[in-house]
Amino acid sequence: MDQCRIGANGVDFAAFADGPDRGPLALCLHGFPDTAWGWRHLLPELASAGYRAVAPFLRGYAPTSVPADGRYQVGALAADAIALHDALGGDERAVIIGHDWGAMATYAAAAHAPDRWRRVVTAAVPPLGAMGNAFFDYDQIRRSFYMFFFQTAFAEPAVAMNDMAFIAGLWRDWSPGYDGTFDVAKVKESLREPANLAAAVGYYRAMFDPSLHDPALADIQAASAAVPPQPTLYLHGDEDGCLDVALAGDVESMLAPGSRFEKVKGAGHFLQVEQPDTVNRHILEFLAG
Repeated sequence: MDQCRIGANGVDFAAFADGPDRGPLALCLHGFPDTAWGWRHLLPELASAGYRAVAPFLRGYAPTSVPADGRYQVGALAADAIALHDALGGDERAVIIGHDWGAMATYAAAAHAPDRWRRVVTAAVPPLGAMGNAFFDYDQIRRSFYMFFFQTAFAEPAVAMNDMAFIAGLWRDWSPGYDGTFDVAKVKESLREPANLAAAVGYYRAMFDPSLHDPALADIQAASAAVPPQPTLYLHGDEDGCLDVALAGDVESMLAPGSRFEKVKGAGHFLQVEQPDTVNRHILEFLAG
């Protein structure tokens, strides 16, 4: 994988890229607490299939810049994806792949600008409509404690303490049995500086506080609740400790014709690094369809 920098939507993105320059774009968006390193197994496989595979560090995740506008709503992430499509010379052959926050950005970008993306792949976070009353369920509220904790002023100091042990704890809880030492180290590198950590926490604050939204992004923000019209592959680990796989039970019926849901056995939340061979196979087979 090559490292590169891309200016898009007022943000200086750092990214990994692989594959032929003239190949169709495959844009891969990571989540929390993760980085573009989470796509290290998939990018070479996409490149071998002829794609120009690009995985940016999302806004605020070093070495990408902290955005001057301070916006972290899903609409801003989707606007970044669309701007990256432009900056990278994408066309109607492009595909978009997202995990966790990257999945939410993917739903919005694919629904708001459907002519830009031929197929869609998301993982670990189903469309909003599929989750129903998830956050009124005790077990899921317990799993999602961090979302509510991040609304407080204690979030940044607590996550930073003891060499960011909080991050390592989330990986242990969310992907039980997986040795996330490499991945956690990369997340710590990305979020070590206070401004970067505040940005990552800011995603969750914007999730619950509409006053942190840019009115100019209202249309694309609304698209985050829509279902993409393209065929979509949804993946979820059957041992996910963050979002229970049961939340995805009816997801296929909500997606566009030609879509698929694959439950990945033996994988937790970070399924693309836990079971890369299985995840890569599902993705490449789907994109070839």
